[in-house]
Amino acid sequence: IPLIYSVVVLTWVSGFDIIYALQDDEFDRNENLRSIPASTGRKRAIYYSIILHALSGLLVIIPGLLMNLGILYWIGVLIFNGLLIYQHLLVKPDDLSRINLAFFTTNGFASILFAAFAILSFYFS
Repeated sequence: IPLIYSVVVLTWVSGFDIIYALQDDEFDRNENLRSIPASTGRKRAIYYSIILHALSGLLVIIPGLLMNLGILYWIGVLIFNGLLIYQHLLVKPDDLSRINLAFFTTNGFASILFAAFAILSFYFS
């Protein structure tokens, strides 16, 4: 279970780090830095972020099944995945104006709410 959550965090953080790096793609290209957005373009970088977040969203399901967790855990999973989807609705390749909302606010809520529901489910399942 800890290894699964480690991969969840790795893919989740990598996904939102790609989103945050979108705003530096021009600088990165000019300075010959090889960030994902600079190397692949914004549209493809967002696609990679979606793949990473989809993997995170799928992986949080596994502990719930293996540990037979109750409704509180599944509510947390739904909230977490909903916030990941919402984050991708906010950021477009040609409109990065809501990147701070996607990066800071959405991820902050996702982490706190998922952790709270997961912890509660461990005690009340």
